[in-house]
Amino acid sequence: MADQAAKRLKTDTLSIATHNGHFHADEALAVHMLRRHVPEYATASLTRTRDPAKLAESHTVVDVGGEYDAAKNRYDHHQRGFTTTFPGRPTKLSSAGLVYMHFGRGIVERAVKEKATASETVAESDIDLLYNKLYAGFIEALDAHDNGIDAYDPDQLAAANGGAGIEKRFADGSFTLGAVVGRYNAQWNDADQDQASEDIRFENASARIGEEFDRELHYLVSGWLPARSIVKAAFDARAEYDDEGRLLVFRDQSCPWKDHLYTLEGEAGEGSGKVMYVLYPDKEERWRVQCVPAAKDSFVSRKPLPEAWRGHRDDALDKILEDSVVPGAVFIHASGFIGGHRTFEGALQMAKKSLEL
Repeated sequence: MADQAAKRLKTDTLSIATHNGHFHADEALAVHMLRRHVPEYATASLTRTRDPAKLAESHTVVDVGGEYDAAKNRYDHHQRGFTTTFPGRPTKLSSAGLVYMHFGRGIVERAVKEKATASETVAESDIDLLYNKLYAGFIEALDAHDNGIDAYDPDQLAAANGGAGIEKRFADGSFTLGAVVGRYNAQWNDADQDQASEDIRFENASARIGEEFDRELHYLVSGWLPARSIVKAAFDARAEYDDEGRLLVFRDQSCPWKDHLYTLEGEAGEGSGKVMYVLYPDKEERWRVQCVPAAKDSFVSRKPLPEAWRGHRDDALDKILEDSVVPGAVFIHASGFIGGHRTFEGALQMAKKSLEL
C-alpha cells in the first residue's frame, strides 16, 4: 500500500480523477475549484474513469472510488455510512462540498489578499465570514441537489397545505446550478457518445459552473464584504431620520444591504425595531425609497408603499402627495415595493408619510 502511494505521488502528482459517464454539477465544480483556485493543481491533468487501477494511480480523486480520506486526497461521498457535513450546516456533502471544506478557506483567503492593498490587514474573521457565506450561499445547493435533499422540509410542506404539499405557481426554467451543468451531458440520441466527446462536454460544464463560482467569489470579496461597514454606519445612524429606527439612509451611494441589515437587526435584538424603508441615490442623482422584504428572497415587503400611490408617476403622483410631500415625485411601482423622488427631502417625506399610513 505504501509503495502504491509512493508511486502515485511520484508519477501522477498533478493528476485529478473523477468518474466518466453522466456528470453532475458537484464534480464539475470540484475539478474547477482545484485547477483554477489551488496553486498546486494549476497544471493538473484530468482523467475521467471508473477503473480502480487508474484511480489508484491518481493523486486526487473526486466523486468516485468510494473513499473519503483527505490525507490521501480522496473525496467521494457515495459510500455507505457517509454523513459528513460542512461545520454548522445540516446538509450532507457532495464532492463539491468536500473539496470546498478542505480547500475553500484557502481559496477565499487568496482572493481577499489579492484584492487588499499592501497597507491593509486581512482580518481572519473576514476570511471565516466569507468562507461560511460562500458555502451557505452557493456550494450547499449543489450538495443538496446531488444528495437528493429538498430545499423544504416535506413534513412542513404537507402540513402547510392540508397534507397535499405546495405546488409551484410557475416553472423556474430549470436554471438551477445543477440543471445548468446537466445540459452539457449528451442527449439520448446524440451521435457523438464516445469518451472523447464526453470529456469535452465535461470540461465545458466545469468551466461553466466555474464561471458562476468565480463570479460569486468576486462579488463576495469585492462587493459584499466592503458593503458591511457602510450598512453598519447607516444602521447606527437610523435615529437621525426616525425615532423608531425604521429608515435606513445611504447618503452617498447604495450598496448590497439586505444580508447585512438582517444580520445587524438580529444582533441588535427585537427591542431595536425593524427597518421598513431604505433610501439611497440612484445613478441619475434622484432618490429611491425601497421597502425591506419580509425575508431575504421574498417579494413580500414588510410595509409596502401605500396602495393609493402605486402605479402613478410624475405630476399625477405629485397631485396625490401634494399635502405631505414636496413636488418632484418620480414614480411608485405598481406592486408598492419601491418609489422615487427627485430630491432627498422628497424621498424622506414619502417614506415618513408611508410609515404613518
